[in-house]
This record gives sequence, structure tokens and C-alpha cells, in this order.
Amino acid sequence: MTTTTLAVLVPLLPFLGAAAGLLLGRTAPGYVRPLAVLPTLTATVLAVLVAVRQGGGRAINAATELTPTGSVPVELALHLDGFAVLVAVLVGLVASCVQIYSTGYLRDDPRYPSYAALISLFTSAMLLVVYSGDLIVLLVGWEIMGICSYFLVGHYWETPEARAASLKAFLVTKLGDVPFLFGLFALAADAGSFRITTVLGAVASGALDHPTLIALLLLAGVAGKSAQFPLHTWLPDAMAGPTPVSALIHAATMVAAGVYFIARLLPVFAASAAALVVLAVMAAVTMTGSALAALAQDDIKRVLAYSTIGQLGYMTGALAVGDRGAAVFHLLSHGAFKALLFLAAGVIIHAAGTNSLAAMSRMRDLRSRVPDAYWTMTVALLALAAIPPFAGFFSKEAVLGAAEHAAAGEAGAVPGSAGWIVLVSGLVTAILTAAYATRLWLLAFRGHGAEAPDHGPQPVVMNAVLWVLAVPSLAFGLTAGLLPDWFDGHPLTPTLTTSVLGTGLALVGGLVTYGAWRHTTTLAARVPLGAVAAHPEADAGVVEAEAIATHAPAYGDVAYAPDPADPGRLLLGPLHRHAAAGFHLDAVYSALFVRPVRAGAELVRFLDREVVDTYVRGAGTAPRWLGTAVRRAQTGNVQTYLSVLLAGSAVLAVVAVLVATRGA
Repeated sequence: MTTTTLAVLVPLLPFLGAAAGLLLGRTAPGYVRPLAVLPTLTATVLAVLVAVRQGGGRAINAATELTPTGSVPVELALHLDGFAVLVAVLVGLVASCVQIYSTGYLRDDPRYPSYAALISLFTSAMLLVVYSGDLIVLLVGWEIMGICSYFLVGHYWETPEARAASLKAFLVTKLGDVPFLFGLFALAADAGSFRITTVLGAVASGALDHPTLIALLLLAGVAGKSAQFPLHTWLPDAMAGPTPVSALIHAATMVAAGVYFIARLLPVFAASAAALVVLAVMAAVTMTGSALAALAQDDIKRVLAYSTIGQLGYMTGALAVGDRGAAVFHLLSHGAFKALLFLAAGVIIHAAGTNSLAAMSRMRDLRSRVPDAYWTMTVALLALAAIPPFAGFFSKEAVLGAAEHAAAGEAGAVPGSAGWIVLVSGLVTAILTAAYATRLWLLAFRGHGAEAPDHGPQPVVMNAVLWVLAVPSLAFGLTAGLLPDWFDGHPLTPTLTTSVLGTGLALVGGLVTYGAWRHTTTLAARVPLGAVAAHPEADAGVVEAEAIATHAPAYGDVAYAPDPADPGRLLLGPLHRHAAAGFHLDAVYSALFVRPVRAGAELVRFLDREVVDTYVRGAGTAPRWLGTAVRRAQTGNVQTYLSVLLAGSAVLAVVAVLVATRGA
């Protein structure tokens, strides 16, 4: 087969698997798991073959016109460059691991067939975004992911948290998609085509008339999809979905789509210095604010959710300084260790029976109950904290190195202010990232108090997936230096300055957090917190659904569940309460948008019921009263009718005489 044929099959196979899984889910349930795993796994193998054939060389383009649309045609186009083929491999790998993990995690879930089909459709949509060479086809995959996320986040629809989170995720991302759509049309109008290669050619020739406006409109969609400030609030709440869904959304799909989109169209954004500065500020606020929030969260999944937001801030920061190679490099390494973190968290939640770190800190020997999750999560947290030689060190230092070059004025047209903004915020976030990673590890695995509950061994497939993802979390950074062709031929070796600063700050953050933890543990009373008691025979998904339903502090202000052994409280001080609530951004949105909309809806309902309905009721009541009056006049007595007729004639005669007399 040709490379383009293989590339077409990569998103097509998961789509066919999703369709077949939905059709056979009830009639042939035995085929559901093979249909969930095998198409995605095969697509991953094909994605690897496409990457090998493409080899990081010249981009492969192929297109066929879908339908004549006039001056701006819509085409089914492929654009396979080094970034596309590598990201496709990541998507396939993480999706395959999630599907395999889910066969054990949700083995007794009655809604597993629809869940697995939606995961496959989600994967297919992301692969379509990655390989697409036409902006309209890319938009189709973009929107399908939004719909799938709504259903997957709301998988546990019995819980109000899951229902609210799914609706919030859908509405917030759609809020960004509206200007994103306008930006795509404006870009196509200026470039004369939706083809990405044509658009980039138009940018190179200076044919864009409104680059700043287009870039800012597109950034709104990216902020919603990739959970960047100020449209990031949906992502922490999305943790109400199953843990494998969180791993897929955070590691390889949905949130990665926005970063990948900017990387694909970076010349469009680079055409406007103002847009790059806006992107840099957005990245800086996102990464520092989310790191502070992560340091105050009690729910283990919400810690990882805010961590994802911060790492996405690193990626958008790299794009703000014009280095898409560093951005995609961090996207790839982050995808591996963040998927590992979420899937390991799922194992820990099943073992502990709760999402709460405060509860885990009061459980002794939890790490001995889940040795596979303990060791693999340790690897992933070291990668997250950017400790060498783990993958996160190389990719994060590539971002900081790019920011250093931009700050020094060595990045061409990139404003130096953007470089300084990204560099300073990146270094601050490095110390905060190491702090919340250390805090999570200490609270989850170094607890004291009652012995951790024993729910038996975890399913083999779940533990096996953890070790598969541990390999790239450890080794990807070491091998990426051998693949410069896939990254525009740009070397990704860390610079000395940022390496020393970044690693030094990470070590400081970890050591300070450890010292704070030692101090707080000597003062904490070891009284067991009300953890959820999971049954040994219970399905992991059921355990998580119970944890979501009963562990209220995980979805509210953690001040309601104070843990004196939490080093985050000591480190943040009075800022802790605000950071735990996400700096009250949801409350601000509620005051500015939700309450006015609800008040307007109440006003409309009042007008509809009390004004409009009054006219409608009156329009029906008047004829009814008239009919009643006429019905009473119908006595059936001929003499009465003749009397009324004569009286009426007399009245008319008198009126006629009076009118004639007045006229004379």
C-alpha cells in the first residue's frame, strides 16, 4: 500500500470499530472488547508505518475535492509532516493503552459497549485532526471530539457532578469554537482556500490582510479546546468521568488538539507580534495559576488535571516564542507520562476506595498494595517534575531554551517581551510543578495511620499498561535527540543555563515540599478520614463512581476537609483557600454570565406567562363568553325571536330617522 492509503486507514479503522461496536453491543456482546481494542491497535501499527515511511522528510500531500463549493473548495486532504506522523503515533499508543486498560477497569460496567465505541470515535476524530490537510475537515474532527467528550465525561450520569461536568465541558469549549469558526472563515477568505498548504503559502507571500484579528479569533478556540486561561475551568471538573477517559483527554486528544493546531499554523500567528504576546501572556497566566491550584487540590485527579493545564501552558509558551519543535516535543513526552499518571491514579483510587489525598495520607502501606502503580507513578512524577534523565526534563528544557533565545532576541520576529514572559513564568512553574508532584507522592504513598484496605490484586491488563507507558516516560527524552528531522531539523538538546536553573528550581521545590511535609506530619492527628469503603469484588469503575458521588470535597472547596498533614497548606498559607477553589474563577463567571443569563431567562418566563399567555388566554376567553351569551339567547321560542326582531327593527328605524334629521 502507498503511504497515503495507510494514512487514510489510520483514522478510518477506529471509526469502523466504533460503528461496529455500537451495532453489536447488544446482540453480540462478546465482540465488543475485540472491536474496541483491535481496530485502535491496528491503527497504531499503521501510524508507526506511516511515520517510518515519512521519515521526517518532505511533507506528503494528497487531496481530492469533496464537493464543489465555488471559489473556496473543500477537499479531503492529507498533510503528513514530521509533527503529524509523530503525534498520530502518540494518539494511537495512548488510545490503545486506554482501550486495553478499560477492559479491566470497566469490566462489569453495563454501559461499556457505548463507552468503548465513543473512545474509538474520539480517537478517530483526533487522528482526523492530526492528518487533515484541509481546515474544514479538521473542523469536523474538532467538533466530533467535543461531542464525544460530552458523553464520556458524563459516563457516570447518575451523579450530579458528572452531569454538570459534561455540560460545562461542552458549553465552555463551544464558547471558544464560535470565534474559532469565524477565524477559519476569515483565514480562508484571505488565503482563498481551506487547504493548509495554500494558507501557509499565502502567509509567506504576505497575502493575509487581517493577521492579528484572525490569530486572536483562532486563539479563542484553542483556549477552549486546550484548556488555557480563561477557558480552562472545564478541565478540572471533567475529572468526574472515568479515569481512562481522563487519561485519553489529557494525554493525547482534545486538549492536545489546540496545541497541535497552532503548531500546524504557526506562521499565521507569527505574522502578528501582538498575537504572540497575547499567546505568551495566556501561557504564563495558565501555567503559574494552574500550578498554584494543583498544590492545593485534595482530589488526586484534580491535581493531575491542573497539572495538565500547566503543561499545556508550557506548550503554548513554546509556540509563543516561535518554536513549534519544542512545543510538539513536550506534547509527545507529556502525553506518555500524563497518561501513565492518570491510569496509575485509577489503580490507586480502586485500592484506596477514594479520590481524596487527605484520606490516602491516613492509610499506611498503600504503596505495598499497588506496587506496580507505585513504581510507575514515581517514574511519571519524576518526568513531570523535569528531573533528568526522564522525558519531561528534555522536553521542558527545550521549551525554556526556546524562551531564552527569544528573550535574547535570537528568535527572529518574535518579540523579546514574549520570550521573557515565557521564560520567567516557566521557571516559576518549574518549582511549583516539583512541589505539587512531591506533595502528591508523599500524601498518596507515605501515609500513616490505619492500614490501607486490601481489595486484592489489580487486573493484569491494568498493570501491564502502566509498564508499557513507563518506557517512553523514561526513555523518550533520550531518543528524541536522534530524531531532529521530525522536528524541522531543529536540535532539541537542552541549553546549559536553563538546564541548571530548571533542574535546580525543581529540586528546591521538591525538597521544600518534603521539609514542609515532615513538619506537618509531626503535628497532624492521625485520625482516619471518612474514606469510601470499596468492596473487594467491586469493579474499579463502580468504586470510582462511588468515590465521585460521596467524596464531596473533591469537587468543592477543600477547606471543608482540612488535612493538617498537607504540606500544601503550609506552603501556600492564606493563598491555599483561594487556590483550592481555582481562584474563584467559576464564581466570577457565575456572577458575570450565569446569573445574568438566568435572570434574563426568569424575565422571559415571567413575560411569557403573565403577558403573552394573558393575551392568548384572552383571545380564547372572549369568544367563549360571546358564545355563552349567544347560546343563552337561543331559547327556541318563535314569539321571542319575532319580538327581538321587531324591537331591533324599531331601533334601527329610530337611528335612521335621527341620522337623516341631523344631516338635514
